[in-house]
Amino acid sequence: MAPVLETTSLTKRYRRGQYALVDLDLSVARGEIFGLLGPNGSGKSTTLRLLLGFIKPTRGRASVTGFDCWHDSLRVRQRVAYLPGELRLYEKMTGNELLAFLTRLRNTRWINDPIQLARQFDVDLSRPLSHLSSGMKRKIALLTVLIPKVDLIILDEPTNTLDPIMRDLLLTLLRTARDRGQTIVFSSHVLTEVEQVCDRVGILKDGRLVHLQVIQEMTERRVDVRFASLPQTWPDFVPPPRSLTHVFNYQGPLPRLLDWLAQQSILDLRIHSSGLAPIYQKYHHDLA
Repeated sequence: MAPVLETTSLTKRYRRGQYALVDLDLSVARGEIFGLLGPNGSGKSTTLRLLLGFIKPTRGRASVTGFDCWHDSLRVRQRVAYLPGELRLYEKMTGNELLAFLTRLRNTRWINDPIQLARQFDVDLSRPLSHLSSGMKRKIALLTVLIPKVDLIILDEPTNTLDPIMRDLLLTLLRTARDRGQTIVFSSHVLTEVEQVCDRVGILKDGRLVHLQVIQEMTERRVDVRFASLPQTWPDFVPPPRSLTHVFNYQGPLPRLLDWLAQQSILDLRIHSSGLAPIYQKYHHDLA
């Protein structure tokens, strides 16, 4: 099956020879949630703008469902729903009027019921946007990308201003969208939510894609153990401790570790996934 999103040597150079993105090669499948990670200035926003046809690539190309993102930008945007990091909404419209306007503009049918979603997000669509808080405006903006039947959803920092309950609801709705075949590109600074919802992530640094990671393949675990007494022997996969309280990272089959721990005198034990943080810090250790 052809990818929904594909880039080949995608590059953007601004004035004075400054490169914001260099030779991005990326393929995102239908029904996949792809996380785009990196600090400010790493190339995330430039990548999203290139995908939407807002700016012209210096070289290379990007396509959505086979349509070139620059030369066929209108057809691309008909197939994409986009939530920017900084909202610019029609403040004089009500939520209902905004949804109706954008639906006519895109000329696509709804895949979700806006009334039901509005109830879930606890937002009043009858009020003018100018009368709403920034959090309520963000919720209505989310409705505009979750309602239409599109191939690709692009989200830039979508959980900004959302409380934990609304954040969890959004992540659940994104998984539902993925399961029905929609593709999602998800940019975020919050590694924990990326781990929860994404199938793969790409880490950008200085405009280059430096790492691709399948979330299910993250096998490193952090082990916190407090011994009643120090073991007499240490296997090669456990570094020797400096005290009875020992913290280390382990990568390997879990039964192997548990078999050894079961033979020790232990007062307390905690094993949890190390997550994306060690991988991210490998490339952005100065920001950790």
